[in-house]
Amino acid sequence: MLIRRLPWTAISVGSPLPLNFGAMYGASIPMRKQLTVSLFSFCSSSGFHPPPQSQKPVNETDNRHSQSLKPGLYLVGTPIGNLEDITLRALRVLNSADVILSEDTRHSGKLLHHYNIKTPLMSYHKFNESQREQIVLKRLKQGEIVALISDAGMPGISDPGMELAKLCVSENILVVPIPGPCALVSALSASGLPTDEFTFVGFLPKHSGSRRKRLMVSADQTTTQIFYVPPHKLSQFLEECSSIFGDTRICVIAREMTKLHEEFWRGTLGEAKELFSIRQVKGELTILIEGQANSKVETPSHIQLESELRELIASGASLSTAVKLVTGRSSVSRKTIYSLALRKFGKQPEVEDDSN
Repeated sequence: MLIRRLPWTAISVGSPLPLNFGAMYGASIPMRKQLTVSLFSFCSSSGFHPPPQSQKPVNETDNRHSQSLKPGLYLVGTPIGNLEDITLRALRVLNSADVILSEDTRHSGKLLHHYNIKTPLMSYHKFNESQREQIVLKRLKQGEIVALISDAGMPGISDPGMELAKLCVSENILVVPIPGPCALVSALSASGLPTDEFTFVGFLPKHSGSRRKRLMVSADQTTTQIFYVPPHKLSQFLEECSSIFGDTRICVIAREMTKLHEEFWRGTLGEAKELFSIRQVKGELTILIEGQANSKVETPSHIQLESELRELIASGASLSTAVKLVTGRSSVSRKTIYSLALRKFGKQPEVEDDSN
């Protein structure tokens, strides 16, 4: 058997491997610190061909990749449903870390078991985040490699990790993102809604007043709005959105992304409210709502402003009151309107207090 050494990978030619990494790649992770990949699988599926042996001596190593990972915090993206979406780099980091911080150790244990990764797990979630920070910080300062994963997707995005990353940055500790699947980006890319600008809101506040206030802000924005919604909150969410955004606003509901029953439902908020009031769904949802139409507000001419001022003054309003009323319904500044009023109508007797 011919074995060729690569920076962090041992590649065996001709040795059969289990396809638990996915038929597309044909890779498995049999032991810590080493990835074993069948070249035959790469050749058949991706057109990869090993370089001729004469290009580099067998015992020569690539210094750019042979170095071990630097101590620090590694934010590792994990699959949002399909285990095949894990990256080779993510597997290498998880395999090389001294400890893996996990939102749910039982859930993450299944992922690590699938790829035969033996790195110890430590629970790290919103209920113990503040208590764990100093323990993790101490280990990082001692030179350890700490990987942080969430139940799905990128850590710190509507998941634990933001505060720890901020703490590490303030302490000049290395923070490294290991990119991976992300529900909001996946949903946005396939939504059919504008992707050039968008606002990620995430989970809404639990308090009804705060929630409605946030929705009112989103309703006035012209960018695509993205929300994470638990399934048991879907009906409430659609009811509130339809009343604030309007029934005709287009929305996209993405569920079970990357899984067998992946679905992208598209329609108006009114249609969604009616349908999902009787239809029960499972799994967290990513919901996108189109931005408000960007209607251009025409600036009124001086003739129009003068006409409005004249009508108000003729009806008995003082000059200052007329200026205040016209300013409130115009995009023109108060200073401009007041100057126009003085020029056209002169100083009028003040019958109302202008302090307001």
